[in-house]
Amino acid sequence: MLKLSPAFAALAALVATPLAGLSTSAQAQEAPAEAPAPVPTEDAADEAAPAEAAPVYAPINYSMEEDRENILLLDLSNGERVAIRLMPSWAPSHIERIKTLTRQGFYDGVIFHRVIDGFMAQTGDPTGTGQGGSSLPDLAAEFNPMPHVRGTLSMARAQGEDSANSQFFIVFYPRFSLDKRYTNLGRVISNMAAVDAINRGEPPVDPTRIVQASIASDNRPIPRPQALQPAPAAEITADELNAPIGE
Repeated sequence: MLKLSPAFAALAALVATPLAGLSTSAQAQEAPAEAPAPVPTEDAADEAAPAEAAPVYAPINYSMEEDRENILLLDLSNGERVAIRLMPSWAPSHIERIKTLTRQGFYDGVIFHRVIDGFMAQTGDPTGTGQGGSSLPDLAAEFNPMPHVRGTLSMARAQGEDSANSQFFIVFYPRFSLDKRYTNLGRVISNMAAVDAINRGEPPVDPTRIVQASIASDNRPIPRPQALQPAPAAEITADELNAPIGE
């Protein structure tokens, strides 16, 4: 058997060691360990989602000459005209309903069937019983944070929150207990004294009527008082012309 000298054996060991190290290093470079992908969290998803814009509730415009498309005029049987500012930014679907029914003549001749002193005057039911409404579907509630102060126009409803249809009421004095429970539509901007004069009762013995409801931009004139309207002329027949005088 061939024996290596101590010097030759040391040289062989020195050459073999770097080759083994190079092989191990090359495997690591060809298959590097991959770092795990980050897992999205709910917080991250919330941060990525755009924030929903808060609703904007416009202030009352008391001018009778501006935005007349959103002024409701009520000509009452007490001879007075009441102007109410409708607020589409508060309750767009309810405002559209009021304007639609007004232009259909739905409210003309309807009485204030429930008028409670110190509280409110309610109307909008053609049956005058508080049980009626229009043929249109009921409305989904549009409750808003606007307060029920004196002169507020608000939508009446049954027990269900989404049961408003055609009836509305005007508040005589502040009733903050109604806030966010009834849909606030707007406010009287002219002649609240005429609302104060609406006859009380449930129903009143002599109810006050809406003679005509209109939207200001339609420029409908105030109806003539009944007393000033000429009585229809009676038809004259041939028999009456030929009858003897004195009969």
